[in-house]
Amino acid sequence: MAILISYSIRNLSARRLTTFLTASGMALVVFVFASILMLSAGLEKTLIETGSDENVIITRKSANSEVQSGVERLQAAIIESLPDIATGGQGEQLLARELVVLISLPKRGSDKPANVVIRGIQATSLQLRPQITLREGRMPRPGSSEIMAGSSIASRFKGGGIGENLRFGMRDWTVVGIFDAGATGFSSEIWGDATQLMQAFRRPVYSSLTFRLRDSGDFPAVKARLDADPRLTVDVRRETRYYRDQSEVMAKFLRILGLSLTIIFSIGAIIGAMITMYAAVANRVGEIGTLRALGFQRSSVLSAFLLEALFLGLIGGITGLFCASFMQLITISTMNWQTFSELAFSFTLTFEIAVKSVLFSVAMGLVGGVIPAVRASRLQIVDALRER
Repeated sequence: MAILISYSIRNLSARRLTTFLTASGMALVVFVFASILMLSAGLEKTLIETGSDENVIITRKSANSEVQSGVERLQAAIIESLPDIATGGQGEQLLARELVVLISLPKRGSDKPANVVIRGIQATSLQLRPQITLREGRMPRPGSSEIMAGSSIASRFKGGGIGENLRFGMRDWTVVGIFDAGATGFSSEIWGDATQLMQAFRRPVYSSLTFRLRDSGDFPAVKARLDADPRLTVDVRRETRYYRDQSEVMAKFLRILGLSLTIIFSIGAIIGAMITMYAAVANRVGEIGTLRALGFQRSSVLSAFLLEALFLGLIGGITGLFCASFMQLITISTMNWQTFSELAFSFTLTFEIAVKSVLFSVAMGLVGGVIPAVRASRLQIVDALRER
């Protein structure tokens, strides 16, 4: 086996140009394949990390998002009476009644409008989301027309910077702070006082309630209790489950798109590998005859050419994955199809994606090399030596 491996590697290095061109074609396919998977993983990571497994979010039954939801004040009071809700350091319930609405803002540079989430919060909202930190400025004062913007909003939308003003809900609002929510969907939101925003948008009901459980394991019992209460018509979900549902449609679309593009491109790469291996067989007929005359079996010749094809795929896979890894430096924005709002996220490379990409490239090399390898192994010794 060591002889076959050495033989295959030397043949690839002797044909540098064809090796480079074939591996480049495979690398391009792997780059597209990995980038689409990274895009889908980045979207899911951004939304799923937005939530916490210890938090429970309450929305109106059958509402796909907080934007479409409405929780009445009486229902909110019933939910607040649950003994399973955790308390803070000063005895306050870790529960927040929040409002979520959409407004349209122009982007910096292009003036192209896009939907942005406005979230009305309470003092406990930040305690429920410890991943959020104030990066610049200060918190909005309760009862005022002050707001704070996520870092993604501040950099991409007009009026989102600190000290700037936005007009919506027939009022002027001043940005007094910029918060950093890391790689979560909160970075694409604007936060302000819930009471003031409800008055501005004439909303008599909350969009959602979010609270932290005393014990995360109590969730099934809490859900069963709320589902059984005839006064409530709400969906009870862990916050992580809610945001996973938010990413499902878009992530599935990206995976289908990536699979379609990958299949189209991979056909071309496989054909390229097959042509390269056929050329290798045609140029080395005499060499193959010599190997057979020296005692190498048909299976050894077959293995040698298959190893070449696999090495081609491996080189292409590693190269394509290396290039795709730099996509993590890019942040893009798209519309969240559940809330119809702008969402910024980054490409995310995971170990699973890396393994899938390399295996896919090796499989392309194997499929492209198997027919030429079989042809090489079936050459007759006398015919091959005569051609030499």
